[in-house]
Parts: sequence; C-alpha cells; structure tokens
Amino acid sequence: MENTPKRRQSISLTSVANGLENMGAELLESLEEGRTPGNVSSPAEARDSWTESRPEPFSRWRNLRPALRARRFCQEHTRLFRWVCAGLLCTAFAAFLLMASLLDFQRALALFVLTCVGLTVLAHSLLKRLLGPRLLRCVEPLGHYRLGLWFERALALSAFLGLVSWLVLDTSRQPEQLVSFAGICVLVSLLFACSKHHRSVSWRTVSWGLGLQFALGLFVIRTEPGFIAFQWMGKQIQIFLSYTDAGSSFVFGEAMVKGVFAFQVLPIVVFFSCVMSVLYYAGLMQWVIQKISWLMRATMDTTATETLSVAGNIFVSQTEAPLLIRPYLADMTLSEIHAVMTGGYATIAGSLMGAYISFGIDAASLIAASVMAAPCALALSKLAYPEVEESKFKSAEGVKLTGGDTQNLLEAASSGAAVSVQLVGNIGANLIAFLALLAFVNAALSWLGAMVGAQELSFQLICSYALRPVAFLMGVAWEDCPVVAELLGIKLFLNEFVAYQELSRYKQRRLAGAEEWVGGKKQWISVRAEILTTFALCGFANFSSIGIMLGGLTSMAPQRKSDFSRIVLRALCTGTCVSLANACVAGILYVPPRAAADCTALLNTTVSSSSFEVYQCCREAFQSTSPEVSREALDVCCRFYNHTICA
Repeated sequence: MENTPKRRQSISLTSVANGLENMGAELLESLEEGRTPGNVSSPAEARDSWTESRPEPFSRWRNLRPALRARRFCQEHTRLFRWVCAGLLCTAFAAFLLMASLLDFQRALALFVLTCVGLTVLAHSLLKRLLGPRLLRCVEPLGHYRLGLWFERALALSAFLGLVSWLVLDTSRQPEQLVSFAGICVLVSLLFACSKHHRSVSWRTVSWGLGLQFALGLFVIRTEPGFIAFQWMGKQIQIFLSYTDAGSSFVFGEAMVKGVFAFQVLPIVVFFSCVMSVLYYAGLMQWVIQKISWLMRATMDTTATETLSVAGNIFVSQTEAPLLIRPYLADMTLSEIHAVMTGGYATIAGSLMGAYISFGIDAASLIAASVMAAPCALALSKLAYPEVEESKFKSAEGVKLTGGDTQNLLEAASSGAAVSVQLVGNIGANLIAFLALLAFVNAALSWLGAMVGAQELSFQLICSYALRPVAFLMGVAWEDCPVVAELLGIKLFLNEFVAYQELSRYKQRRLAGAEEWVGGKKQWISVRAEILTTFALCGFANFSSIGIMLGGLTSMAPQRKSDFSRIVLRALCTGTCVSLANACVAGILYVPPRAAADCTALLNTTVSSSSFEVYQCCREAFQSTSPEVSREALDVCCRFYNHTICA
C-alpha cells in the first residue's frame, strides 16, 4: 500500500510535457535494440519507477518487432523504392505513348513532342552534371584573350558577309525586302544619334542582339520546321484558350459569351493568368526564363538582373516581370533600369496574347514577335543608354528567381485568377475611356475641319499621314501604308488593345471577301501588311503605359523614383523602335505563299458565300479577256461584286 502513491507521483508532468508520442517512440526504439525501458536514462526516475512497477505490459511490445524492422527497412531503402516507383511510372507512360502512337500518331503528336522535349531537358541536365567539369577543362585553353578576340572578329566578318550575300540572292525577286532592311538601318542610326553615351556603346551587345533576333525570325518564318512548329503551337494555344468558354458560359450564359465582347474576350485573361500562376508555382516558368536569360547573357554580355527581367517579359507584363528581380532594383544602374523598362515596353503579356489570338490575330506571328523582341530589346536598350557604371550583377551568382508566396497548387490557381480581376478591370476601363476619348477627338477635329472644308479630318487621318513613312520603311506596300499608319498611331497614342481590335476587323473583311475599295476607302490590307502590322503592334509602348510603368517600379523601389521618372520617356521611345525593328525583320524574311486557288473549279461550283479566294478569282475573271472564263463563272461573281461586266 505504501508503494502506490509513490508510483503515482513518479509520473511527473515533465514527461507529459515532452509528449506521449515521443516517449512511445523512444520506448519502441529501445525495445528494438534489445534494451529494456529501465535502461533509458532520461527521465531516469520516471522510467525506473515505471519499470519496477509495471514490468508485465512491456512484453506486449515484443510482438511489434517485425513492424519496427519493416519500418527500419523502408527507411534504409527509401531511395531504392523511389527509383522503383519512378521506373514503373515511366514504363507505364512509355507503354501508353506507344499504344497511342500506334493507334493514331497524328492525334498523339502533341504528347509525343512534349515527351521529346522533356527527355531532351533531362538528358541535358544529366550530361551537364556528369560531363560538365570535363568539358570546362577542355575549353579552358580556348579561353585565351587573343584567341577569343580573333574568333569574335572572324565570326562577325562571316556573319556580315553571309548577310550581304543572302540579301543579294534573296531580294532579287522581292525588292520590298530591301526596304525593310533599310528600315532597320534607319532605326539603329536614329537610336545611335540619340544615344546617352555615344563612345560607350557595346557593339558586341547590339550585333549579337540583332543577330539573335534575325536568327529566331529566320527559323520561324523561313524554315519549314520552325514555321510548322509555331503554327502548331498557335493552334494548340487557340484550342487551350477555347476551354474558357466552359467557365464563361456557366457564369454569363452562352448567348452573352457569343455576342458580347467583354464576356467573350476578357475571361480569357482570367483563365490565362490562372494557368501562368500555376506554372510559376510549379517552377516551370522560372526554369524557362533562366535558360533564355542564360543564352542572352552568354552571347550579349549583359548583366544577370536586366537579362532575367527582359526574358520574363516574354511571358508576363511590364509590371510583373520586374518582380522577378525586385530585391535588386535598388542597386541597379541606370542603364540596367532602362533595359528593364525597354523590355516591358517592347513585349506583351501572355494573358493579353490570348485575348489577341481570340480576335483572330495570327497566333504564330504573335508568339514569334514576343520571343524575338527580348534580344532586340536588350540590344537597342544598350544602344540608346549604354552602360557607364559598374554593375553589381555581372555574374548570375547570388541572383535567384522567386516562386511567389503561394503555398500550394490550389492557392496558386486561386491567386492567379484573383490577381487578373484587376487586370480585366483596367482593360475594360481603358477601352471605355480611350474609345470614348477617340470619338470625342474625332468629333472635335471634324468640327474644326469643317470650318476650312476638311470634313473628313480625324485622329486616324492625321496618323495616316504622319506615320506613313514609318509604315513604308517597315516594308508595307504604299497602298496599304495609310491603314497601317492609322493602326500604329492608335497603338502609340491609345493602346495596342484597340489597335489589334481594329486590325482584326480589317482581317475579317478580307477573309469575308469584301470589296477592297469602297468609296475611296480601303476595306482591308494584304496578308503581308497584316503580318508586319502584327509584329509592329506587339508591345506596351504607348503613352498610357507610362503611369503603369512608373507606378509598378516605384512601389518596388521607392528610393529610385526620380531615376525611374528621368529615363521612362527614353525607354518608351526605345521600346517603340524595338517593335518596329521586329516588323522590319519580318518584312525581310516574309514571302507571301505562292499557292493559288483553282479559280476554274471554284467558280464552276455552287458558291454560297464570298471569301478571299472567291474575291481573288472574281477579280481575275473581271480583268481577263480569255474565252476560258465561262458565263456561269461571271454570273457567280456578279452575285457578290459589282462590275461593269455585270451590267
């Protein structure tokens, strides 16, 4: 009876505070190692009293020794189990891909391409880890200063001779391509004339940036694999964006989604923003941005922070890309800040790209323009504002990309959708304000013009005359220059959203087979002019974006507000030149397809509606004097178009 209270007192609150689970775990480990709980030293008094008073229940723990051994075995072979599970999953996926490819390879092409890309990335990382140090030791003798200098000179000379030879041979049939080449020369000359520090221009950075831009354009526009790849990518993006209709139809109704612009286009921004947030949480976007920035940094010798920001602008907007380097903005040089601003003005956000694709704008051209703008933005930025200070970020070491503040996948998706609400609101408000302002300005100009006999005076008409030389230097045919100049003016003084909307209307008229001229006004422009305009409008470089740029950067680094305000206009002009240089490169490389429709077969069949092919065939039929054009074909054309022959 005397031992009973002692036993109760021996179970102190200290052991309870340490946690019953921890005590149980220690007891289990002691049993597994063949020790009795009484041998455990901590806490000594509680364990001794517990052992002396209750020896019988511990015999039950012996039955759990197989489970403890199994747990210990699993812990020791965790890595092996992971490899086995990964091998089984890879085998199952390979079997699935093989079966899908055998049944319908065309349907499984997207999965096959993604698998090849993933395998290439894994192989590259594996080879870099295994053979990287050996390759670096082999390349070290080649890094001699004089040898590297002569190699750069030889490479520059070869590139110059190759460009001259290519221009001579390729432009013999298309002289307008030389006009586009002259446009690039004019833009580079103007930026050099207005450069902040003429003697400090790094021509290596400028030449490499323009060279990378030209190489990307050559791959996308001229080579068949690149053209097919970007066309395929554009179609996949269109299919991907079409899934927005499921959510939009549920919230707004199917009739509203199909008939109202706001409910048809703006939900795409929400969906795309949600997807981008998920990709950032998964780390995929950071990996892609780092690889692109590594290529530009290695060739152009730019700093890590500015290169990361410009590479991020390919996917995100002008205020989101600087968030990647937010901790370093306070210590960046003026030239680096100018490059960050120029990259923001020279590209568009991925979410808005989805909206423009929904307009009917060519997806491949939009994607190519956004990718090509990155190296060109760095090149022209260093031409307009060369580096004269000592940067703290020449090396990529210590500069890391953040993955955001989200903690899980669902939070990333939810926060991406929530953040886009502000963007959708800004787009809607800007469209209402700027379109209303444009209508007011046109009414005021028409009222003033009527006093002097110029009733047709408008903002678009002024832009068509002021910017017509710019459109011509891009390589646009002279008859299309007034329309293209109007669109450039709308993009520069209003925003690119309104300009792309107007461009889509011209394209829809062309595809519908409308008359080219109605009352002396052009209703649509050629395919070449559409492509070049798509490249020229791809960017946030407009006066309404100045406030957005200053507000975003100032919130990240308030102490640099005066520096941001001092160089924002120069960056805006440089970003505009980047978009125009993109269009000039497209003008050098783009050749209209020569495949024409079979007009005889087309017009001799029952045509229910007009199209661009019908318009081309009918125009040839009206101008032809050949007896091969049948009366039935002319009757088909007269049903859609007015001509003197129809009378």
